[in-house]
Amino acid sequence: MHPDYIRTASLVAASVAVGWTGWSGNALLLPAATFFPAIWSLNRTRWQAACVSAAYFLTASRGLPRGLANFYSADIWPGLALWLIASSAFVIVHGALWTKAEGWRRPVCYLAVCIVMALPPFGITGWAHPLTASGVLFPGWRWFGLVAMAACLCVMTTRHWFIGAIAITAFWLWSAAHWAVPELPASWQGVDLQLGASLGRDATLERQLALLSLVQLHPPQTTVLLPESAIGFWTPTVSRLWQAKLAQTGITVIAGAATLDQHGYDNVLVRISPAGGAILYRERMPVPGSMWQPWRAWTGQEGGARAHFFANPVVDLGGVRAAPLICYEQLILWPVLQSMLHDPDVIVAVGNGWWTAGTSIVEIQRASMLSWSRLFDKPLVLSFNT
Repeated sequence: MHPDYIRTASLVAASVAVGWTGWSGNALLLPAATFFPAIWSLNRTRWQAACVSAAYFLTASRGLPRGLANFYSADIWPGLALWLIASSAFVIVHGALWTKAEGWRRPVCYLAVCIVMALPPFGITGWAHPLTASGVLFPGWRWFGLVAMAACLCVMTTRHWFIGAIAITAFWLWSAAHWAVPELPASWQGVDLQLGASLGRDATLERQLALLSLVQLHPPQTTVLLPESAIGFWTPTVSRLWQAKLAQTGITVIAGAATLDQHGYDNVLVRISPAGGAILYRERMPVPGSMWQPWRAWTGQEGGARAHFFANPVVDLGGVRAAPLICYEQLILWPVLQSMLHDPDVIVAVGNGWWTAGTSIVEIQRASMLSWSRLFDKPLVLSFNT
């Protein structure tokens, strides 16, 4: 066999290994992804770099085909097609910005890769970004930790990559020895549900009352977080029902819902208390394809979820500044970083992951949120439905 083929096969295998390990759903394994830049830089041709990038991304996002098959109640082939399409942005960027030149050019090119894959438009599918591991390696370092992580990744693309590997491993071991899960802020409680696909689709009064009974189990003055889509469609009738049932409890509820009009819908978080209910947050980046379908507007069609991109990065909760993140926003960088620019007091993350059964997608979302909350030293409240 030609030596180049052996080399490429070895690098592809290494990419699969770091992609599988880093994105397994365990926060402490996220730093495995930081070895990908070294593998990317060791290629000798652009097509080899593209092959290695595809191997890493497809492995890291391996739960997507099965998840989409669950979502659409179909066979796995449509999911496989979307999986390959989604990987194209990652492969194009890493292939186009790969350089054969050594010295300062290669780390500069990889820094450009990091930036391009963190921001729209390529950042819309910028999953599996190695910068996500920043909070595991540099907890509490905030923006300095992000810069340190970027520096380590750039060093990994040079001939001195082993120095970066030693530094990353040292910080990794230190962090694992001192790892602590962020504490819940006082008087907050996230509620996980196991209601499957019925959550958000069951619009009956019985479902609303069942959710209310769970909320009412908490002590007065508690802020209770419910998953994405928990309430279903947000209407004046639903608002009045929840407000009436919360009267005299002192409990505030933050829950996922949807608002619908003739042009499409918004995926939102609502805040409900005995004083009333209101929309708190509109999702900046819904799931591309299954929710956000921009081609509809381009072709004069209606429907699909709206993307509010850079709107409402933080919301006010009676003097507490919260950074809300709904589902898909937890897998990409720019919504998190935009919110952190506003220095919130707490991170609030919700998801409706019933369709991820048999995959590690929800665990990856949780791990990503843990890493970001540790990096910026912010309390974290999570609520997922499975």
